[in-house]
Amino acid sequence: MMRVLSKLITFFSQRPKTILLLMEAYLFLGLARILKMMPFSKVAPLLGDHMKETSHIDLDRNNRMIKNVSHAVHIMSRYTFWESHCLVKAIAGMKMLERRGIDSTLYLGTAKDEEGKMIAHAWLRSGPFYISGAEGMDRFAVVSKFAKRIGDNLLEGESDE
Repeated sequence: MMRVLSKLITFFSQRPKTILLLMEAYLFLGLARILKMMPFSKVAPLLGDHMKETSHIDLDRNNRMIKNVSHAVHIMSRYTFWESHCLVKAIAGMKMLERRGIDSTLYLGTAKDEEGKMIAHAWLRSGPFYISGAEGMDRFAVVSKFAKRIGDNLLEGESDE
């Protein structure tokens, strides 16, 4: 009981902006979990342009917000009453960045575990930064990706592929 109280005190001692960001992350993790239960064919169109990527270029103006969103998703994923692993975190992060007008790419990959069984992983990137799922992503072959562009954010000279 004291541990829960301690965590609540820590939560409410944060700046109001931080509390709101953490609450938003919790809500988007819940939405992402609901989306994960739906047939993927219904969810895929919400994730962006299939088999496309957003730019890897670092746009300094977004760095702090990208870091804050990543941090909020990781923190709150530990406190959900539902499973909030890689795909749930990636979708939540993508939707939070989308609200802020920041492009991102969600990757889906597969690999084989130590026993030879097929496993899957999801991760999210914005510019050169990985918001979620970076741990272990190198083990996975990308089988699908979704670019969430906000408006027409292709840079001059950048192809759409």
